Amino acid sequence: MNRRAFLNQFAYGMGGIALADLMAADGYAATDPLSPRAPHFPGKAKSVIFMFMEGGPSQMDLFDPKPGLQKWHGKPLPDSLTKDMQLAFIKKDAAVLASPRIFKPQGQSGIELSDYLPHLSTCADDICLVRSIQSEAFNHHPAQLFLFTGSTQFGRPTMGAWSVYGLGSESKNLPGFVVLASGAGTSGGASNFSSGFLPSTYQGTLLRNSGDPILYLSNPPGVTAQAQRAALDALKDLNEEHFTQTGDQEINSRINAYELAYRMQTAGPELTDFSKESKETLDMYGVNDEATKQFGTNCLMARRLVERGTRYVLMMHASWDDHTNLNKKLKKNCDITDKPTAALIKDLKQRGLLDSTLIVWGGEFGRTPMQEVRDTRDDENAGRDHHPIAYSMWLAGGGIKPGTVVGKTDDLGFNIIEDKVPVHDLQATIMHCLGFDHTRLTYRYMGRDFRLTDVHGNVVKKMLA
Repeated sequence: MNRRAFLNQFAYGMGGIALADLMAADGYAATDPLSPRAPHFPGKAKSVIFMFMEGGPSQMDLFDPKPGLQKWHGKPLPDSLTKDMQLAFIKKDAAVLASPRIFKPQGQSGIELSDYLPHLSTCADDICLVRSIQSEAFNHHPAQLFLFTGSTQFGRPTMGAWSVYGLGSESKNLPGFVVLASGAGTSGGASNFSSGFLPSTYQGTLLRNSGDPILYLSNPPGVTAQAQRAALDALKDLNEEHFTQTGDQEINSRINAYELAYRMQTAGPELTDFSKESKETLDMYGVNDEATKQFGTNCLMARRLVERGTRYVLMMHASWDDHTNLNKKLKKNCDITDKPTAALIKDLKQRGLLDSTLIVWGGEFGRTPMQEVRDTRDDENAGRDHHPIAYSMWLAGGGIKPGTVVGKTDDLGFNIIEDKVPVHDLQATIMHCLGFDHTRLTYRYMGRDFRLTDVHGNVVKKMLA
């Protein structure tokens, strides 16, 4: 070995030791990045179940009654209302479509809900209905990115990843961020649960509805547990040595991913085994009913996940994108989701988990008061276009004020006239419930500090208990 080669190797080795020592002093040693961590202040919520209704449910047919649309039914709205409006498909002179839905006050709170939501209506006193959500994007994928990452650009961490990055996970044997899907699939796909520029440890793990909850969870024939453990130990030793030399956090993520996958081989099947659930519980969720089986199974799975310490559960149900046949398609989705959703609220409540679990229900935007007709000029075939500037979502549980309505739209459901809640404010409020000052939950990347709410966002105090 010549002198230059010796000095290069010696300097590299000493540099690696020095780097490892400095990183250990700063808390970056190769420890489990999913270990539970304290928030900025005691949060009311320990976990989140985000029930994402992909496509944009029609707020004026479910949550925001607008009898004033009747006098405009079949007529175009004044140009003064529509001149600055961005629309995905219809023209600004499209005729108004009044809702045929029947709304009645529910519970002691008197929240008005649609006749398409008979089960959720029994939980009216548990929810906070926000009728004044506003997004900045009017097409699906950008709007989904905006809802979950605070930006319409690719590459940002999603809300679930931020939550686990900030709090870690209380589950040793299951992922901290789990994704459950039903329906036809989402426009955003994996970008709704990506870790972005955060270490990949914090990305969502998609669980399947049947068979092994995660692909390759079972060992192939001929591979014993002892052989697998020996191989993992060897990989861990090599990865830890590499981490000491480079300090690359993705190596740490890889180590923990292998270990978590190994532990999940035991915990995964137990998670999906409903044999110890009572018949009453299974019936309440609709697990044995063909119409509600898939979504009901996911709701029950979400409850079991938060019981076992999972920090963030994203449930994605697609699709509510009803450009045509609104009444028929909307009823179908409500028949699928309404009963299991109410069951989840009631089940968490009776188990004492609702106070520590934040439930969020809603889509990436709402629907227009004007109709969209693609095939025949028939009200029965009519649907609604995308409407991001005024729509509804509801929340329940950890830190949220129950039995209340926040925000108000005009008589046509067109614009917000009271307590506007931009998506960044919604995100700030969710982070507050978890115990975070959203302006301080940051990650340094490309030379600056990023956060979920970008440079915006205010906590909506009217939503808080």
